[in-house]
Amino acid sequence: MAETAPAEVMAELAGLEDPRIRAVNEKHGDDHGVNLGKLRALAKRLKTQQELAVRLWETDDSSARLLAVLICRPKAFERDELDAMLRGTRTPKVHDWLVNYVVKKSPHAEELRVDWSADPDPVVASAGWALTTERVAKKPESLDLAGLLDVIEAEMKDAPDRLQWAMNHCLAQIGIEHAELRDRAVGIGELLEVLKDYPTPPGCTSPFAPVWINEMVRRRHEGQEAAVSRAEPRPRPSP
Repeated sequence: MAETAPAEVMAELAGLEDPRIRAVNEKHGDDHGVNLGKLRALAKRLKTQQELAVRLWETDDSSARLLAVLICRPKAFERDELDAMLRGTRTPKVHDWLVNYVVKKSPHAEELRVDWSADPDPVVASAGWALTTERVAKKPESLDLAGLLDVIEAEMKDAPDRLQWAMNHCLAQIGIEHAELRDRAVGIGELLEVLKDYPTPPGCTSPFAPVWINEMVRRRHEGQEAAVSRAEPRPRPSP
């Protein structure tokens, strides 16, 4: 199938622009006005097109870059390409999607995790912590979890917002996934009080680590109990 022309896609994105959505997004530091559901529908129609994704990324337009993330082949990017792409992101949404939808699927993810975590730029470092949180949940082998808690305890309180948020997520993930470190993770959260007063909508879980940890552990425990209950043999009715 022939590649779609970038100009054609940019015109379609322009037609999807909604000033009301842009106004809401700008409050969160993002500069796009396209409904993400419509953006995903466009990506589904375009399917994977790596060359188009590269061209869209080069426009430096946030809507185009979000679309690029959805239609690219994550494993096609070299390590230095991903590094440059991350350092060139200007908004939180593009940053988050790049890390979660592309970098995490890349064979270079671990190398970038190590390098980014130690980067002096707090936004770049936040990407390293996001990748570390992924490993805490899915592949904790060889990670120094206690050492991560040491760093979080020493540095999270005074970290810039996006880095602080990423470190807090890692703290919560350690507490959720690793029972032997749960009390310490909760204790660090209680000591630092990071995001303790964060406004949380009804029905949502607070990002304050002690609350987050305890709520997720409670849900898992209830889910396990329900699964055991469903698996228990039921008495047969009397004939």
